[in-house]
Amino acid sequence: VCLFPPFRPENVDSHALIRDRVFKAVSQGDAEGLNGLLGYLQDNKKQLTSPEFTDKTNGKTALLKALLNLKNGKNDTIDVLLDIAEKTGDLENLVNASYTDDFYKGQTALHVAIERRSLDHVKLLVQKGADVQAKANGKFFQPKAKHGFYFGELPLSLAVSTNQPDIVSFLIEEGEADVADQDSHGNTVLHILVVMADNTAENTEMFAAMYDKILILHHKLKKQTEDHLEEIKNNQDLTPLKLAAKLGKIGLLKHMLHREFMDEDTRPLSRKFTEWVYGPVHSSLYDISSIDTDEQNSVLEIIIFGSKIPNRREMLQIEPLRSLLEDKWSTFASKLFLINFLLYLIYLIIFTTVAVYRKDGQVRRKHGVGNSLSTNLQQDKNRPNFKALFTDGFIDLLFLLQASLLLVSALLYLTGRREYVGLLVLSLALAWMNVLYYSRGFKQLGMYFVMMQRMILGDLLHFLFVYGVFLFGFSAAIVALIDEPPLTQHNATNASLANGQSFAEDPFKAEELSYHDMRFTTLELFKFTIGMGDIQFTDHVQYKEVFYILLICYIVLTYILLLNMLIALMGNTVERISTQSENIWNLQVRSSDSLESRLHFCSRVKRFVYGFFSDFRVEEKNWTQWRSDLGVKRKEDPQFVDPSGRRQTTRL
Repeated sequence: VCLFPPFRPENVDSHALIRDRVFKAVSQGDAEGLNGLLGYLQDNKKQLTSPEFTDKTNGKTALLKALLNLKNGKNDTIDVLLDIAEKTGDLENLVNASYTDDFYKGQTALHVAIERRSLDHVKLLVQKGADVQAKANGKFFQPKAKHGFYFGELPLSLAVSTNQPDIVSFLIEEGEADVADQDSHGNTVLHILVVMADNTAENTEMFAAMYDKILILHHKLKKQTEDHLEEIKNNQDLTPLKLAAKLGKIGLLKHMLHREFMDEDTRPLSRKFTEWVYGPVHSSLYDISSIDTDEQNSVLEIIIFGSKIPNRREMLQIEPLRSLLEDKWSTFASKLFLINFLLYLIYLIIFTTVAVYRKDGQVRRKHGVGNSLSTNLQQDKNRPNFKALFTDGFIDLLFLLQASLLLVSALLYLTGRREYVGLLVLSLALAWMNVLYYSRGFKQLGMYFVMMQRMILGDLLHFLFVYGVFLFGFSAAIVALIDEPPLTQHNATNASLANGQSFAEDPFKAEELSYHDMRFTTLELFKFTIGMGDIQFTDHVQYKEVFYILLICYIVLTYILLLNMLIALMGNTVERISTQSENIWNLQVRSSDSLESRLHFCSRVKRFVYGFFSDFRVEEKNWTQWRSDLGVKRKEDPQFVDPSGRRQTTRL
């Protein structure tokens, strides 16, 4: 029975009516509703991808409509549509037709079949010529979409991100999907796995297994080539390993660093090679390519200088990162740190001598040698480093502020301005405070300084903000309460003469301040806060009762309440971060390892000592698991390895 009448040219809406009937039939899975469609298309020389038979708003075809309306994974109209397209010579176009609107642009029938988790339809579409490298790059599929899902644009990436290993295996083995293909952001399927990980145990286990599966499949199919899948970088110049470090995906990062395959065929894919095992102790060689600071934008550099990276302190405890940092600190960084400290002390001695023993009298226009030397040393020693700012906390801000004050002071000195003295002494005070930076070289002092930084940046700043509001508010209220004219210098002089005092006897008392002066009132109220206030009442107070109330309220709110709250909060802060302070100190002191990469001489020395090796030996203990059943080639008698020669290239 033909359900599609012959096309009549006078009826301009015939094609639209036919399209609506087709879409209704496929959405209901009614294969009989498509009877006569083939003849209708052939008679009118039309195809299922013709503009008359697609949704004008988004380019949706009948096949896409059918796949979106699967019932129990089936829709009988799909086979009918594919058969019609094949007979009308439109099969390839229909299978690869995609959405054309900005929101879902690029999504094909293969994407929809994978999203619907239908392996049978995926196989059918691939057999019919579906493009396995089609990219869905609409706004819905972008990383920054508020209401969307970024999966990497490619069908393989969609299968991976939705955890469909059967479809992944089929696309790689049968569909010959290119695992190394990249989306518009440069991300491969491995990058997508890193993006999708969320650090939960179940999620990490799922994506770690998928990560290994893709590596193994790619290795088996491409092992004759030199295509290193893990070395492909995205548009941010990040490999999957570096991306895991940047995003703080600690679970997947640990799996990638500890990846070890026992099968001889896939063993080259390992980053960890167990050398020997003796009870709970085992010695392993780790591949540290892309990890060590020898390479630009390395994993260590990303973690250490990544202020917004979650779990970065915990990530530095993962092997081989922890042992590598300890080795670098004991070998190079500690010596460089000591040299920097000694140079800073020399600079500080010169600076202090110049500031204390500067010549009084007329300001010289000629720049002093000592000041010039100290400025140059300060510039060379403490160049502002934007990345290090996030690691060192406010200490780099102090270095920058101290250097800036010193430079401005030098400019004022050159121009003959006496105001340079104020900036000079401020710079000197900050210079001595910056000595605390070098306390990180000692564990106990470093942890103490970490706690101090946290309290200054947290509790103390909050206290100062609230206290500043109270101080200014009560000071303004007391000043407004005074009903006497400001005491000028002329009045003060006359008052002194009337009392038989000479103005020349004490010129600093010529101007006697009162509560009418805002600065004086603020200072006096501050003294009350620290218990050193001296109540000086005046006869010119309009309402003494109100004055009493203001003073009592201020003392209760600041001296009794705020100060005790600050002490309590600081105690809680110390208790809260006591367990974290060691990790924070470890992160800060390890950031000093970047000194090694700044000095090319040290890099050359290190290469001379170790060579261009990319392996790092780590001896670990695991008392909860006796790894005596590892299927690796082991030495019968583990040999002692001199710590100075920990890096080797031997892989067993």
